[in-house]
Amino acid sequence: MCGRYAASARPDELVEAFDIDEDHTGDPARSILKNPQSPPAGEPDWNMAPSKQAPVVLTRAPREPEQADAEPVRQLRLLTWGLVPAWAKDTKMGLRMVNARAESVLGKGAFAKAALSRRCIVPADGWYEWQVSPTAVDPKGKPRKQPFFVHRADGAPVGFAGLYEFWRDRELPDGDPNAWLTTFTIITTAADPGMDRIHDRQPLVLEPEQWEHWLDPAEKDPEVVRTFLEFAEPGRFVAHPVGRAVGATSSNGPQLVEPVPESELEGVVDPMTGEVIGG
Repeated sequence: MCGRYAASARPDELVEAFDIDEDHTGDPARSILKNPQSPPAGEPDWNMAPSKQAPVVLTRAPREPEQADAEPVRQLRLLTWGLVPAWAKDTKMGLRMVNARAESVLGKGAFAKAALSRRCIVPADGWYEWQVSPTAVDPKGKPRKQPFFVHRADGAPVGFAGLYEFWRDRELPDGDPNAWLTTFTIITTAADPGMDRIHDRQPLVLEPEQWEHWLDPAEKDPEVVRTFLEFAEPGRFVAHPVGRAVGATSSNGPQLVEPVPESELEGVVDPMTGEVIGG
């Protein structure tokens, strides 16, 4: 699964990297967090967690009445991580919809409609995953879990395949800016060889040449969408162990993605070689 990722690029950088036509990250957007988001939504965040608002790329026609006949344009918006289906009674369901499995997304009620018409791309530097040690245990006697940071070997931005959805709060009147909540989920797939030594799942990462067709809301053929969901290209990613501070959602900053010295590792499996480091 993917439950944490790093997204340090600012909106202007994402506009260039993802060929954005309209940047809407400054528009008002409903948040479900009880406390103000930290760092603020749209700012560099090295510990993006569920329920936070994150920059998301989507292609959609403008909603203004005077632009009713306008062509869809590629937009950058702040969406809440954790998909809330339109039929949900409240927003709590989003906590269970952080990820969607590529193998079943076209047939699952909560995701099927979005998979055919509301696809998006989630920009990131890379993602975190926790490896269960085969040899080391924690003070409670349970297997130690070592966090890793996974990113592209070529240093290019990561584009997670995702889905987005609109949810209407029936308790709020028309015209209330908080009446609508827009949420997203990250699609996951089987982990690449080597990366599966960290975890058996990983985000579905699309290549730049796939972005236009994945984002096209007019492409509703399930078989075409399935070709994207089945995409795999092993060898694109590298991973290194990072400090345990990333486990706390309050932790943030570029130090979270820095490698941990090998001398501090205990019972960690090297994803490239399978060697156990630190006994």
